[in-house]
Amino acid sequence: MQGFIGGIDEAGRGPVIGPMVIAIVVTNDMNKLREIGVKDSKELSPESRSRLFIILKSILNYIDYEIIEPVIIDRYVNMNALNILEVEVTIKLINKALSNIQVHTIYIDSPDPKPERFRDMIMERVGGNVNVIAMNKADKLIPVVSAASIVAKVVRDSIIERLHREFGDFGSGYPSDPRTIAFLKRWIEKHGDLPPIVRRSWSTAKKMLSNHLDKYL
Repeated sequence: MQGFIGGIDEAGRGPVIGPMVIAIVVTNDMNKLREIGVKDSKELSPESRSRLFIILKSILNYIDYEIIEPVIIDRYVNMNALNILEVEVTIKLINKALSNIQVHTIYIDSPDPKPERFRDMIMERVGGNVNVIAMNKADKLIPVVSAASIVAKVVRDSIIERLHREFGDFGSGYPSDPRTIAFLKRWIEKHGDLPPIVRRSWSTAKKMLSNHLDKYL
């Protein structure tokens, strides 16, 4: 037994449509995570992620996540502070976890190319005696972070499925997806504005809306 070790990762930082999800998980046996085949969620098929998610719910000691809606993301992006948003949500998740379970180390997949900077901002406001380690590519290197990446991705995918049913098929929601771009063009042509599930601060969204409005000037 290794004691309780946590991992934190996000899903959906880059899409123009839909929320970002940040997840925290805790285990006392990283070897068990390796044995079931946990790896970075981006390296797994949707079917494998769903299968592992069910197993993880039964073997992890703690799971929690935060869903960050586009309107909140926009507020921080407009202040050039997306990493600050991740810091604040991460602190919230850690402090909540520490009030429920005694974790001695938490690994975080850092969005900042300087992981120590990201770690220092978190440590300033984390209660309890916990060692926080921020790393680039932690989702590939640390099994408990890989597990968090699977949880975050499966939760986000379930939200995207629901949004598809409500708004129509917009594909993955990423700017690189032609289905996403086609959906946004159709929506703007029909409604004269972006749908409420879009991150309006993304350059893709701003440019498409501006191009549409320019036609009427």
